[in-house]
Amino acid sequence: MLKSTGKELPKILIHTGALKFGVFTLSGGKLSPYYLDLRIVPSFPDAFRSSIELLVEEARRIRTIDKIGGIPTGGLPWGSVLAYSLSKPLVYVRKEVKHHGREKMVEGILAPGDRVLLVDDVITTGHNILAALQTLRAEGGVIEDALVLVDREEGGRARLLKEGVTLHSVTRISELAQSLLDMDAISQSQFEELTTQLKK
Repeated sequence: MLKSTGKELPKILIHTGALKFGVFTLSGGKLSPYYLDLRIVPSFPDAFRSSIELLVEEARRIRTIDKIGGIPTGGLPWGSVLAYSLSKPLVYVRKEVKHHGREKMVEGILAPGDRVLLVDDVITTGHNILAALQTLRAEGGVIEDALVLVDREEGGRARLLKEGVTLHSVTRISELAQSLLDMDAISQSQFEELTTQLKK
């Protein structure tokens, strides 16, 4: 259920131009009739601040968090500012091993048993979060929760659940689409494009 404060997010997407319609190839190779480019939101300080407040509100509902884990690269700005806002240490997973220094995959200090909240901007299939999860668990991190701004509802939530991870989202694409339609910010055909790929 979209929380009342979550009504702010549809306005942010419209204001920043983060929601785009067309034909897009997602990171997993799948074609989509829309794209959520949340990477541009930090370029709008007021919108970024409002979005972080929504993430903070959602994160405070989660039982125990020792560390915030940023997912590269889309989740790093969100994870970093969320960690700062909650006064929690930040760790993040590299996309590949660095071949200098300590050649590690996890940046920051992660002790065995640390409960890490994984943070990304959007989840589709869950591939990026699952990859980071495996790396952090291999280093002794305990991952039972992940947090995103938008769940595209294309299987990611179920895939995380199979790995023992509960997905928390500020909103889901079905809720977002309905709010945008109610605001007359999108047409009926755009509403259908947003909801056509949902996995019930």
